[in-house]
Amino acid sequence: MDYYVVDVFTDRNFGGNPAGVCPLGSWLPDETLQSIATENNLSETAFFVEREGHYELRWFTPELEVDLCGHATMASAYVLYNILNVGLDELEFRTQSGILTVTRGDEGLLWLDFPSRPGVAAQKYPSLVEAFGLNRFEVHKSADILVVVENEDVLRSLHPNFDVLKKVREDAEMPNDSFGVIVTAQGSDCDFVSRFFAPNVGINEDPVTGRAHCVLTPYWSKRLGKTSLTARQLSKRGGQIWCKDEGERVKIGGKAVLYLRGEICASWRNTPARS
Repeated sequence: MDYYVVDVFTDRNFGGNPAGVCPLGSWLPDETLQSIATENNLSETAFFVEREGHYELRWFTPELEVDLCGHATMASAYVLYNILNVGLDELEFRTQSGILTVTRGDEGLLWLDFPSRPGVAAQKYPSLVEAFGLNRFEVHKSADILVVVENEDVLRSLHPNFDVLKKVREDAEMPNDSFGVIVTAQGSDCDFVSRFFAPNVGINEDPVTGRAHCVLTPYWSKRLGKTSLTARQLSKRGGQIWCKDEGERVKIGGKAVLYLRGEICASWRNTPARS
C-alpha cells in the first residue's frame, strides 16, 4: 500500500499538522484501517477509494474513526493533485459528513468546502473550569465545545489538566463522535487564534484542526462582522488558515507540503474486504 505523510496548513516541513494518506483500490476491513491508523500514530490517517467521478473518504485517529477531518482531507487532495496528478479542477469526496469538495486556488492554496457548524450558548461546565483553571470565559456547544477566552495571551498560557478535560464530554452530554474542545481568542496579527484539545481520542493537543474552523468561522464572522478571515492555530508546530463564511458552508484554505512517501508492508491480504 502506498503511504504518504503531508504537512498541512503550512508551507514548510515540520510545521502545520501532519496527516497520513493511504489511497486504496478497494476498502479493507475497518479493523485493518484502524490498525494502520494506530500504527501510524498521527492525529488522523485518511483512506480513500476512487469511484466514478468522485472519491469515498474516511478518517481514523489512533483510537477511532471520526466523522469530519479537515487537514487529512486537504492532505488527500494534495496527494491527488500533486502526486497522482488527477486532472480535475474540483475534487469531490463522499464522507460521513456528506459531500466535501476541494479546489485549487491562487498562491498554492487548497480550499476545503465544509459544513458550517455554528454553536449555541452553553454553561460553564465544571470540568472546563477545573481543567483550564479559568473563571472568565464563554462557552458554545456545537459538534465540538467552543471556549472563548479574553485574549491571545490567556490562550497561549493554557496548560490543561487532560484527565479532567476528558470529563467534558460527559458534562456536556456530547455524542461519542464529538470529542474536541476548541479554545479561541481574537488575534493580535490575524482575525482570530485557537487551540484544539481532544484527549478522549488520544490527542491531547492537535497541531492544526480543519474541523474546528467549521465552528470558529461562523462565530468570528458574526462577532467581527466580516465573511473573510485569517486565523492561526497556536500549537507548537503552528498553522495558518484562511476562512470564508458562506452561510451553511464554510471555505477553509491552507497550504500543504509533502513530508514522506513510502509503502506499508503489513500483511492483510487474506482478510475480507468491506463492500
